[in-house]
Amino acid sequence: MSGKIISPGADRSAVHGMIEKLPELVNHDAALLRRGRYLDLDVLIEIGDVPYYVSIENGRIARLDRGPLLMRSWALAFRGADDAWRQFWQPFPPPHFHDIFALAKAGQFRIEGDVHPLMANLLYFKDLLAAPRRLAEGVR
Repeated sequence: MSGKIISPGADRSAVHGMIEKLPELVNHDAALLRRGRYLDLDVLIEIGDVPYYVSIENGRIARLDRGPLLMRSWALAFRGADDAWRQFWQPFPPPHFHDIFALAKAGQFRIEGDVHPLMANLLYFKDLLAAPRRLAEGVR
C-alpha cells in the first residue's frame, strides 16, 4: 500500500488496512507521543459500519481492536463513512475533507462523547487521526 493514493472508488478494505496500521504510525512518532504523554483514553473510530476501539495510554496506542465488541466502552468517538475517511487520508485532501471539524461541519463525520479530552489534546487527536495519510504519501 505504501506510495499508493487511495482513490474514492478504491476497495474499502484498503481504508481498513490503513486504520489497522495506526498503532505503528503513532507509536513511532516521537512528536506525537510527546504531545499526548498525559493522555489515557478509550476512543472509538468508526469507518462505515466497522468500529475500531483504540486504547490510548500515555499517548501510545496500547491496543486497537476491530469490532463490534459487545459492551466495549469508549469516552470519545469519531464516526464517518468509508469514503469520508478515504478522502481525509489522501496526502492532500480535497476541500472540506482536510480536518475533522470541517468534516463534522459538512455532516461527513460525527464527533461524540466527552469532548473535553479532545479539546485539551486537540493537536494530538488531529495528528493521530491524520497519521494514515503518511501511508498514502509513502512516508513512514
